[in-house]
Amino acid sequence: MRDLERWTPPARPGAMTLEGRWARLGPLGPEHADPLHARFAAEDAIWAHLPYGPFADAAAYRAWVAAAAGRDDPRFFAIWARGDPDPGGVASLMRIDPANGVIEVGHLCLSPALRRSTPASEAIFLLADWVFATGYRRFEWKCDARNGASRSAAARFGFAFEGVFRQAAIVKGRNRDTAWFAMVDRDWPALRAAHLRWLDPANFDARGRQRQGLGALTDATRRAAEAEHPRP
Repeated sequence: MRDLERWTPPARPGAMTLEGRWARLGPLGPEHADPLHARFAAEDAIWAHLPYGPFADAAAYRAWVAAAAGRDDPRFFAIWARGDPDPGGVASLMRIDPANGVIEVGHLCLSPALRRSTPASEAIFLLADWVFATGYRRFEWKCDARNGASRSAAARFGFAFEGVFRQAAIVKGRNRDTAWFAMVDRDWPALRAAHLRWLDPANFDARGRQRQGLGALTDATRRAAEAEHPRP
């Protein structure tokens, strides 16, 4: 049992910019609405597991961004691939609970060009690195239990599956069972090393193809951590 009597609650996320080798995250603002809408408009399926969207037109998406930008919780970010002047995705830190050191990543919405890309993966790494460097104890990922792509992504990033909350919500007139994933602070040093190993330019060939998969690296790390600290 860890002694937390001297533990200090971490700071809440503010209007910050996170910079990596492949990606950049910054505060979502009204100026990002039109380029994001242009990239999202080609594929209505990206809204299937989000509680909003698709949007009828650019004006409707502008109104959503205007309401979301600057909120304290969720704290929304736009995501850029390095070298791209326009953002290609959105993410947030949400359900922010400094008193217990818990925070969640959510509202992930990636354009087709950004999805399953190195910058998108680094964006999750940058958020996780901020979360644990700031002093949070637990970083959560939750998704519709039917969303196989999101569940696979969570495992690939190193989040451990913790179960399904049945009938957790009603979204767009449908029942939603919610799959829970999380990583905790004692997991992060080894997971961080796995992410950095994957993000190293040496892990990619001249055509940008990975030599070693992130999922293989984080899975080995997670299995070792669970062997050392079995979950109850």
